[in-house]
Amino acid sequence: MSDAATGPTRFRLEWRIRTTPAKAFAAWTRPAELGWFFNERMPRPDEPIVVDLRVGGAWRQMMVHDAETRYVTGGIYREIVTDRKLVFAWGAVDGWPLIAPDRLDEAPQVTVTFEPIDDGTLIILDVVIPPGMSEEFARERLLTLVQAGWQETVDRFTRLFGAV
Repeated sequence: MSDAATGPTRFRLEWRIRTTPAKAFAAWTRPAELGWFFNERMPRPDEPIVVDLRVGGAWRQMMVHDAETRYVTGGIYREIVTDRKLVFAWGAVDGWPLIAPDRLDEAPQVTVTFEPIDDGTLIILDVVIPPGMSEEFARERLLTLVQAGWQETVDRFTRLFGAV
């Protein structure tokens, strides 16, 4: 990570799963397959998952963190390479993290790559918190809630296909 005043704060998660890049990519981009993203300790929300898989399109998904905390999350796609790479500004216009469609560079940026390996797929998730975000978000939330939350998400995804 770097100093929020001088550059972005970031983290990377990598994992290997027993499936093809095409199936892994589909699990990240098809509403019918995105159920793994939900918090498994809470009831699934009734709101549908929405994916508009095109540059400028949005992915939106209601998350239930606990009995008192519900929010929309997702992202606005910035780059799509079918079966290989997704880049999105992470958040939702009316959700968490809050993003503005006309200022996507000010939102957390997520890149997910799907690389073929001998027994499956190497997935690399890079999360970059831009320098313009608040010190509280970039330091405290990133080090505690955000990285831990993405790790839980990665763990659910790994269980879906099995680790290599």
